[in-house]
Amino acid sequence: MRALILCWCLCCSGCAHVAQDSWTGRDKAEHYFSSALLAAAGSEISQHQHQTRDQNLRFGFLFSLSFGVGKELYDSRSAGSGWSWKDLSWDVAGAASGVALWNLSH
Repeated sequence: MRALILCWCLCCSGCAHVAQDSWTGRDKAEHYFSSALLAAAGSEISQHQHQTRDQNLRFGFLFSLSFGVGKELYDSRSAGSGWSWKDLSWDVAGAASGVALWNLSH
């Protein structure tokens, strides 16, 4: 239910504009790798707080994704490059990879 509300808010919040970008490019690799790094770091932070493995993975994923969504909100302002669902998709893929690799390393 929370995810549905978040999607509704993002889609109907009156973002200034949407980016007309491609699925590939240098910025997509940057989104992917930075999200993977943030997710692994978030999982490690959660582990140091003595959380369970599931909580570590969830925290790492959401920690990383919060930066991706924040970046897209920043880009969606009128002077920005525009909201990009493609960038956010790469952020999700990177965050999932980051928590998966962190989980395999422990």
